Amino acid sequence: MNEKYVAQDIEKKWQEYWQEHNTFKTEYDESKEKYYVLEMFPYPSGNLHMGHVRNYSIGDVVARFKKMKGFNVLHPMGWDAFGMPAENAAIKHGIAPKNWTLDNIENMKLQQKSLGLSYDWDREVATCKEDYYKWTQWLFQQFYKKGLAYKKEAKVNWCEHCHTVLANEQVIDGLCWRCDNKVEKKDLSQWFLRITDYADRLLDDLDTLDHWPSRVKLMQKNWIGRSEGTQFSFEVPEINERVAVYTTRVDTVYGVSYIVLAPEHPFTERLISGKENEAELRAFVDRMRNMSDIDRTSTDAEKEGMFTGAYAKNPMSGEDVPIWIANYVLVDYGTGAVMGSPAHDERDWEFAKKYNLPIKPVVSHEGEEYSLDAWQTSYHDDGITVNSGEFDGLTSEETRVAITKRFEEQGIGEGKTNFRLRDWLISRQRYWGVPIPVCYCEHCGEQLIPEDQLPVRLPEDVNFVAGAISPLATSESFLNTTCPKCGGPARRETDTMDTFIDSSWYFLRYTDARNDKEAFNKKIADYWMNVDQYIGGIEHAILHLLYSRFFVKVLHDLGLVEANEPFKGLLTQGMVLKEGSKMSKSKGNVVSPEEIVNTYGADTARLFILFAAPVDRDLDWSDQGVEGSYRFLGRVWRIIDAYQQAAAKNVTGDLTKEETALRRELHRVIKKVTEDLDNNFNFNTAISAVMELVNAMYQHKDKNESVNANLANELTRNLVLLLAPFTPHITEELWHELGQTDSVHAQQWPVYEEAALVVDEIELAVQVNGKVRDKIVVATSATKEEIEEQAFASDRVKEFTDGKTVAKVIIIPGKICNIVVK
Repeated sequence: MNEKYVAQDIEKKWQEYWQEHNTFKTEYDESKEKYYVLEMFPYPSGNLHMGHVRNYSIGDVVARFKKMKGFNVLHPMGWDAFGMPAENAAIKHGIAPKNWTLDNIENMKLQQKSLGLSYDWDREVATCKEDYYKWTQWLFQQFYKKGLAYKKEAKVNWCEHCHTVLANEQVIDGLCWRCDNKVEKKDLSQWFLRITDYADRLLDDLDTLDHWPSRVKLMQKNWIGRSEGTQFSFEVPEINERVAVYTTRVDTVYGVSYIVLAPEHPFTERLISGKENEAELRAFVDRMRNMSDIDRTSTDAEKEGMFTGAYAKNPMSGEDVPIWIANYVLVDYGTGAVMGSPAHDERDWEFAKKYNLPIKPVVSHEGEEYSLDAWQTSYHDDGITVNSGEFDGLTSEETRVAITKRFEEQGIGEGKTNFRLRDWLISRQRYWGVPIPVCYCEHCGEQLIPEDQLPVRLPEDVNFVAGAISPLATSESFLNTTCPKCGGPARRETDTMDTFIDSSWYFLRYTDARNDKEAFNKKIADYWMNVDQYIGGIEHAILHLLYSRFFVKVLHDLGLVEANEPFKGLLTQGMVLKEGSKMSKSKGNVVSPEEIVNTYGADTARLFILFAAPVDRDLDWSDQGVEGSYRFLGRVWRIIDAYQQAAAKNVTGDLTKEETALRRELHRVIKKVTEDLDNNFNFNTAISAVMELVNAMYQHKDKNESVNANLANELTRNLVLLLAPFTPHITEELWHELGQTDSVHAQQWPVYEEAALVVDEIELAVQVNGKVRDKIVVATSATKEEIEEQAFASDRVKEFTDGKTVAKVIIIPGKICNIVVK
């Protein structure tokens, strides 16, 4: 073998070897135990970044390790290929979105291959290709037939910069999640999926996900936001109606001093009509309607309101309470109206203080006098009911039960469960997405495109114009079709689907990626599902993961798949930072993966990014760390060569004491690495253990002229196997240098020997009056008397004990012997 390790001399060779020999091809085989490992597939932007490298390297280690452990491993890759950037490129540069996307895919695929990733490329999918989006359309139709897809007029989040609608989840602090521009409101007819029908299951089944990070489950729980409360109504005599409210604190109903309606509430128009200040009220309503939901409900937003001049009657106290309109109430959340009990709700208290509305405490806390001047957050809490008529003296919980029962008896209310989760808005007014397979007939109305006409293909004769209509509406060939029911003229739906639809089922398509008869075969999908280990960024904790869970539950109910959850285990890797900041072109702190691979090799890039920090923590890039990883691989290269030469000398026989200790270190490291990879994904500590083994091998070589041939072969073989999942190219080269003819990645994972870990002798520190004076080696079976005898025989110890009285001897087994003298 070459004296020096040069990554560029070997990496391309082994990548070609793996491709030629289909090393990572996976077959459906029920006789084998499966393991499905998956990294979140990327958007094909054209270039990998270090976050990608970290994500893929983690998944690759898991896949290679599990294969060596004997599992039938599925490890696929594909492309989340629809979306706005491709369309924006088309508008800006005149490049067809399809061409831009496919070119980027080829470039990124070459970069992935250069990292030596063990993907089964025969399963590659791209969501923009017809053989994929045909089945996305088919799945949409199954949702439609089950009553889970519907269209309605709605006020939606509109990004003028991206010219599209955004789901609430895609609006972050009032800004578009992609372009960071301000989001506005528009009234449009939109498609939705009834994810709220699955709210209970999505929430309850989080408790079954034992291998998910707690913080991800908490984020989903908060987003779903289930609350137990009471829905009841206030009479509004002026319009002879009852206005419904929902509250989790019906025990505070006697403290209600006002009611607030959303500006869009159906009663608003009737309540403000004919009032003296009608023009002012209408101007206020219009201004509130044009604010974004985020701006209106933000905790930092100023609460604004106007009194309508109308009153409602409190169903418990009989008091008249004023009806206001305010910005912080949304028509599509709850009932579109809320009761204001300012003594026990911070938002209501702020509103009441601003507009000088009554504040009446109705819950008392023992030992605490209510103070309007110093409003305390403890006033949120339960306590003892006061100022509430017949309910005085009850606990808050008892009051809630009693008042809810009273409302039920009167027929004006009931106990109810509410959710923060809203139905999933999936309409997008863009071209580069999956066309919604629906058409509209003047006589027959809304119709699904027949399944045998799928896919509804994206046309090429479109104009990319800005506005609230899809570019698909500019294509006459696409727009005009035939009604599948009456045969008359019909118009196709011009909205496309949210790209999160594509990523909500791609893991199922991977199981049967070349199937042209169905989205996936149930028997095959049932063998591979669930995904055993899913790996991706924490930024997808709500959007993608929640939608994927929803999809799988629907497909389970449709009988298409046995799994009820998509991902058994979830690992959210940390970000790659440089100088403490996220890498970005604007900051000028981007490190190119290609540059690192070209300079040091893929194995160095992988080793550094896996060793530098625990996988779930942020990693700060270090050029010195990269160089250190490269030097370590050079040390591995040289020590393998040295021990190979030693083994060729054929020195055999019983192991010396030093050789026995070295073999013990080998098996300790095998045990440590196995446990780290099997249980906790502690890649950094696993690599550290391998480094300790390499150091031990060097120390032995430096002190000894020879090494037992059998031990040398055992050491070199197992060192290569232990490093194989982390650094696949150098280990493949070294494996063949050791005389093997098949791939190192097809070998069984090494198993440590318990007997080899047994220690015959241990080193003890000997202290005199608490200070270490010497170290002695004793048999692990030595008695207290034998240890004392050895300790006192030490010349160094004698210097501090001769002529003195020994008060006592303290022995801590395996650690120290402390002699106390006077």
